[in-house]
Amino acid sequence: MHAIRLHAFGPAENLRYEEVADPVPGPGQIRVAVEAAGVHLLDTALREGFQGPAPAPTALPTVPGREIAGVVEALGEGTPAGWLGRRVVAHLGFAPGGYAERAVTDADRAHEIPPNLDPAQAVAMIGTGRTALGILQFAELGPASVAVVPAAAGGIGTLLVQYARNAGATVVGLAGGPEKVARVAANGADLAVDYTDTAWPARVRAHLDGRAADVVFDGVGGDVARAAVALLGPTGTHLVFGWSAEGVRDGEGYFVEGVSRSVLGPVMIEKAGGLRALELRALAEAAAGRLVPAVQTFPLAEAAAAHRALETRGTTGKVVLVP
Repeated sequence: MHAIRLHAFGPAENLRYEEVADPVPGPGQIRVAVEAAGVHLLDTALREGFQGPAPAPTALPTVPGREIAGVVEALGEGTPAGWLGRRVVAHLGFAPGGYAERAVTDADRAHEIPPNLDPAQAVAMIGTGRTALGILQFAELGPASVAVVPAAAGGIGTLLVQYARNAGATVVGLAGGPEKVARVAANGADLAVDYTDTAWPARVRAHLDGRAADVVFDGVGGDVARAAVALLGPTGTHLVFGWSAEGVRDGEGYFVEGVSRSVLGPVMIEKAGGLRALELRALAEAAAGRLVPAVQTFPLAEAAAAHRALETRGTTGKVVLVP
């Protein structure tokens, strides 16, 4: 089979498209013929040597990628026969191996893909979708709410805009450049603005006509976050789940005492009753059509291009590799 392998930490060019042996499923595992593999901004930092929350350092060479969807084609010892031939999606956790034509994972990590979802949509929901719903646990949205979504054209931002719109909230979506702004408007934001225009906060204030924001969903950090937090009312909440403007490794976001709250990690998982509960809910929301993930695909062989596009904010929606 073909896979993307990383032999040395460093730039995107270190990702190589190579022929390797098929992985063999162990006890309780399944092997999936991969039809879609998710790419995350964290993958770009891991590629450069950032170890993140992993329990052990990454051993090289490695096949990156932790989100896959496809068809089960082989079973490990003790795995129930009913898995064979099923369309599944799985988050691999800390075990990489997703950027490949075949991947293995524990059967209890897999979910059957709803019939009306394609593999790329399923991959978007198993990681990005579960994160979006985890974040939304900390926001009470209704018709009286005003929600500000920086990076509203991204994978998580797209879903946050849809959820807030469905709740009846007034939604302000921020994005960089006219093409992304147009996508945010088409996704249902009441106001879509270009955060590269320094006058954008004034446009938002004029649109709100004296109303303050109730919640800022912040996966960006930096100057955009600072300006967005200034739009909050006295009881507003700044929910922080990333800081892409400042780098995955070095960013600390923008925190205001009594206003800002970090919602990633254990606090999100505990509130949801576990990651699997969030995954099930994310897939159900997509199957019902209430949340529709935006997806941008790259051929598996062009994983390096996908990483470069993510690092330069040249993508919209969830980035997915297709073998």
